[in-house]
Amino acid sequence: MGRAPRKQGQQTEKGLNRRTLLIGGGAAAGLLLAWGVWPRSYRPNLNTAPGETAFNAFLKIDKAGQVIVIVPQTEMGQGISTLLPQILADELGADWRTVGVQSAPVGPLYANTLLAREWLANDWSRLAGGAGEWTIDQYATRRALMLTGAGTSLPMFHQAYREAGAAARVLLCKAAAARWDVAWESCDIRDGIISDGGQRRLKLGEVVEDAATYDLPDILPFRQGEVDRLAGQDLPRLDTPSKIDGSHNFSADIRLPDMVFASIRQGPIGDAVLKSVNEGAAKSVTGFLKLIRRDRWVAAVASNWWAANKALDLADPVFALSGQPVDSAGIDAALKQAFSSSSGERLYAQGDLKPFDGAAVVTGEYRVRPGLHLALEPMSATARITEDAAEVWMATQAPGFARGAIAKALGLSAGAVTLYPLHAGGGYGRRMDFEAGVQAALLSREMGRPVQLLWSRLEDVIQDRPSAPALARMAGKIGRNGAIEGWSAKVAAPCAMTETWARIAHGKLPHEASAEVGGVSTRLAVAGMELPYAVPNWAVDHFPAATGLPLGFTRGNAHMHGAFFTESFMDELAHQAQMEAMSFRIQMLGSNARLAHCLTTVGAMGGWQGGIAGSGQGLAAHVMGGAFIAIMVEAGISQGKLQVGRIVAAVDGGEQVNPDIARQQIEGGLIHGLAHAMGASVPYAKGMPTRAILGRMGLPRLGDVGEVTVELIRSTASPAGLTDVAAPLVAPAVANALFTTVGRRFRNLPLMEG
Repeated sequence: MGRAPRKQGQQTEKGLNRRTLLIGGGAAAGLLLAWGVWPRSYRPNLNTAPGETAFNAFLKIDKAGQVIVIVPQTEMGQGISTLLPQILADELGADWRTVGVQSAPVGPLYANTLLAREWLANDWSRLAGGAGEWTIDQYATRRALMLTGAGTSLPMFHQAYREAGAAARVLLCKAAAARWDVAWESCDIRDGIISDGGQRRLKLGEVVEDAATYDLPDILPFRQGEVDRLAGQDLPRLDTPSKIDGSHNFSADIRLPDMVFASIRQGPIGDAVLKSVNEGAAKSVTGFLKLIRRDRWVAAVASNWWAANKALDLADPVFALSGQPVDSAGIDAALKQAFSSSSGERLYAQGDLKPFDGAAVVTGEYRVRPGLHLALEPMSATARITEDAAEVWMATQAPGFARGAIAKALGLSAGAVTLYPLHAGGGYGRRMDFEAGVQAALLSREMGRPVQLLWSRLEDVIQDRPSAPALARMAGKIGRNGAIEGWSAKVAAPCAMTETWARIAHGKLPHEASAEVGGVSTRLAVAGMELPYAVPNWAVDHFPAATGLPLGFTRGNAHMHGAFFTESFMDELAHQAQMEAMSFRIQMLGSNARLAHCLTTVGAMGGWQGGIAGSGQGLAAHVMGGAFIAIMVEAGISQGKLQVGRIVAAVDGGEQVNPDIARQQIEGGLIHGLAHAMGASVPYAKGMPTRAILGRMGLPRLGDVGEVTVELIRSTASPAGLTDVAAPLVAPAVANALFTTVGRRFRNLPLMEG
């Protein structure tokens, strides 16, 4: 017999009780604590329209049966706004055609504790083990650290969305079972229809309000079997139709009544203060409204953006720069100087390096230039400010921090600021910073009307926060059996992630963050250099360097230079050992069977010829965030330009929710990595980049890239994020391929610059 709904004493709106919130909200994913120690004020803060019922922090269903999935992660093209709904819809039994997506409000239930652990871990937290992780989780949750990045979205929220879908399915089945007077366990939901296994049917919307009043069982049942499952299918992306027809709104697409447009100048890189501006010249532009000055920037506001940007050009703002201007020579000197200091710290070590004593070793010095983001959409935001409230439309990877910074700049409480998180037209980490939102809010308050701020492409490049420059001195010893006996990596680099944290969490100006934390040693600066190979004696030493160039969160972060150093040097050691590069790697993998499988797969698919002279073939392998990958490229130099004729990748990323999106993520990462191998970097002089036009960045074009093949290796392991894993491997694989054709090692990145 079905049990009638039981009301409890403490309830939230729409009849949601504590158990529903705890289990449906994702307790197993680390989003919630045991009720006895969890602050009772932490509840889902979703707004519901008439006819909608919120089941938990991740799901609403309306009377028409539309399934509205709440997504806290920023969509930047990686497909997360499809992946998370697909997980939930699979467990719920929804009809995919009825699934919609809504961005999550800022709240503690959406904290990304996985990225927080990676970002904030230190020696103390590692020593404390589980207690250290618990402390970071508490900090992240209580501060509502909603963060998107480092491929953590899927592994962080996978279980939570399974639970949310399964919980709603149970509650809906209970409501239907009560009407039919049957056991709820006999009911199920398929394609959005509830049935009792016989002839009786109900649509979700018919019982949605009743369903929210029931309790969940102590053990939440998940779906079993593989029939009619949404998970694992190449379902169409939910954001594709609107992006094709142009109806998809990015921040520069927002239109509000009485809105005006703004462009901005912020001076050269460093401690720059506005000195003068020619307002008279700006007034000559048709549509110009006002010049708004602040200590470190000036913005022109006009009836259209082109007029605003033209007015700024004519205003010719002049900035006074304190300190030594950033230039490429100074960056290189700072990295070299770091090696001569006594600040180096051994961050990774195994065995000892006595095999180096008195032995002939192979050495190599590698250098990586700062890598720009160059997202298709420049930084932008739209704001509407009143005396006691603010609304801001923007794409941000850290909405909680963004809202707090906007509130502080306006002198408002965080609760008075409504942030509408939009999808980003690219980002790769650049949207972790949120200065455009703060600027737009200040401009709107000054103008007394809505303002849309859009940075010019030039401004976007000047004020970019690129990936870290790095210099590595590698040394290795080959034993008589051809195996590596000793490995030493000494890396001079600032840490882009700690600089980013100083800005977004502590409000430091870019030049302040660069100076204060650039000289701090951290594992984040050498991520990707912990060897996946079974080398008995190895160590990684970090020599922090303050270069003066403000750095930022990027795709792959330190893995971009870490994998380049490691996999390029592995090839050099293989050559020294007179061994074929794939066999050399596999013999050193020990028990790392998943990476060995990737290597053998990519070799078979790509027709690996052993890296013989003239083959133009190169290999690289890597492990990142629980994902294993190997790639093979065929590359050469034609008329002085790098060309890649073929890229083959084999990836073991666990059980993937949507294989097609997984392939898209890998393919996007491969092209991103190729961009950094070919260019995506600029020299700096007198505090400015020496070029800013995309066509002069050395980026790959269609004619530079040949066939790209991605093989997803079947796996039952937990799903790993794949957005970052492919990008770091392209540069070393291409460098290794070029050695077979040119006969010399390419140890600098970008490869064709030096």
